[in-house]
Amino acid sequence: MTSFTRISRPRWRPRTEQRLAAVILLLGLLALGLGACSSGQPTAELLVMCGAANQPAMAEIAKLYERETGTAVRLVTGGSGTLLAQIELSRQGDVYLPGSPDYIERAARKKLIFPDSVRRVSYLVPAIIVVPGNPRRITSLDDLARPGVRIALGNPETVCIGQYALEIFQQNRLLPRIMNNVVVFGGSCAKTANMVAMGQVDAMIGWRVLQYWNPDRLRAVPIAGDRIPRLSYIPVCIPVYCRNREAAAKFIDFILSTRGRTVYRRWGYLTSESEARTFARRAVIGGRCRLPGRGGRSHES
Repeated sequence: MTSFTRISRPRWRPRTEQRLAAVILLLGLLALGLGACSSGQPTAELLVMCGAANQPAMAEIAKLYERETGTAVRLVTGGSGTLLAQIELSRQGDVYLPGSPDYIERAARKKLIFPDSVRRVSYLVPAIIVVPGNPRRITSLDDLARPGVRIALGNPETVCIGQYALEIFQQNRLLPRIMNNVVVFGGSCAKTANMVAMGQVDAMIGWRVLQYWNPDRLRAVPIAGDRIPRLSYIPVCIPVYCRNREAAAKFIDFILSTRGRTVYRRWGYLTSESEARTFARRAVIGGRCRLPGRGGRSHES
């Protein structure tokens, strides 16, 4: 069973944990023996830094691509922010797929990606994630503020859905009350969802698509569209440390091909903006979340 520590007060900037996660990923990459990267060199392998919000679809697409082209696709999966830190620390990564576009903005500001390589893959809608049967009868955001409800959030410092959750709470004037019920911050979207599935918490704010990952153990409770301030989309891009930009671009073309998008749709993702708009017609799509800062002030992620 996954262990976690109860949090007595809202804290969403655990820098030590972020650095530790990046170091662990770095050691993993070194163990692969990938060596130094230099743009333009041929490679028989693509290193794909894959935000956990992509996990099941990308695992299937990677296998398809390997079978058809002979090019190995090695996925490193985790929180989008942790992966970005890893790209910067290790100077490695051929393709980067975070769970929201704000990480692309961060990467661009640090000159870690080729800006002209950025493309949209699919769209994500926030929802309340519970177990089948919904034993705590959670039907709305207000129910998350009830005494005794145990909530997990993705760590907003490194996990995109954690940022979106805090913005939702703040916009609906529920932030202090719900944060009193937050017992854990997960290191990725998938890890946080697993806490719900294991019964360690009663609910999380996650992506609607999570119910399709594990339909026997997870259900999505819709959030009213007028209470969702922002929708997300999954972008893909090429880091500046890519060993072979042409090979990376071909893989991205495959992701965005009819076959790749079919895989995403089969896993419950929305591949057009019009589909996403049906869940929250007035929501902003992408951009930076405005999050509560220390002392009650707001800041942009």
